[in-house]
Amino acid sequence: MRHIEKKRFGPDGSVLVRTYGVTFLNGHKSGPHKHDWDQLTYAAQGVMTVHTGKGVWVVPPHRAVWVPSGVEHEEEMSGHVAARSLFFVSGLSKALPRDCSTVNVPPLLRELILHATDLAVLDCKIPTQSRLIDVILDQLELVKTVPMQLPIPRDIRARKIAAWLKEDPSMPAPLSEIARQVGASKRTLERLFRSETGMPFNQWRQRLRIIHALKLLGGGESVTSAALEAGYTSTSAFIAMFRKILGTTPSRYFSAEFKDERD
Repeated sequence: MRHIEKKRFGPDGSVLVRTYGVTFLNGHKSGPHKHDWDQLTYAAQGVMTVHTGKGVWVVPPHRAVWVPSGVEHEEEMSGHVAARSLFFVSGLSKALPRDCSTVNVPPLLRELILHATDLAVLDCKIPTQSRLIDVILDQLELVKTVPMQLPIPRDIRARKIAAWLKEDPSMPAPLSEIARQVGASKRTLERLFRSETGMPFNQWRQRLRIIHALKLLGGGESVTSAALEAGYTSTSAFIAMFRKILGTTPSRYFSAEFKDERD
């Protein structure tokens, strides 16, 4: 791959952005991999989930995930996922962090991504493409991150509980009961989740359930079915939590022209 890329893009490094557009089938999973280029992948359709050693990032339709170069990750598709990726020379964008994040994609940036994908590569020696690169980088400075990250704790006991709940987000057992199975107290695990994920255990659990529901909705499940499978006792309770975390209802969140109702 290194030989092919060097031959394709030339020794002078004039190609600063390359692109890749593909539609994945429901259930597709990539193996662990990493890139030498920074990656921005926009989901035009379906829901994509990115797993790293640090956490999980969910990408619903009309959002994008940022994966910096060198970060090993796996991708999982819920529904038919129309993915459009831009690969930037590492460090070209100074606006986005050197860790993964999920971002909203406003209409202008969406059209720029689609246009760049049609061109395949962006070469800074071609004036029109050089200007396009600059506009894309300007737009990246304006994007807003969305709370679709689920950090994974490092402590082996907390990490085991996180794995159990990821396997069955609807598990109704309280933390005090789960804690006994890993030989730790409820207070210890609450402290670990807060210090290692940046959020209290209950908040972490609610975000896990919302993320799980998003994947189900992306795969075609109804709101009621997704709510029940994610552990909610009623659809109304699920919609209320969804609105609290993401600022709108599930149906509006999957619309093309989403606007956060909290703005």
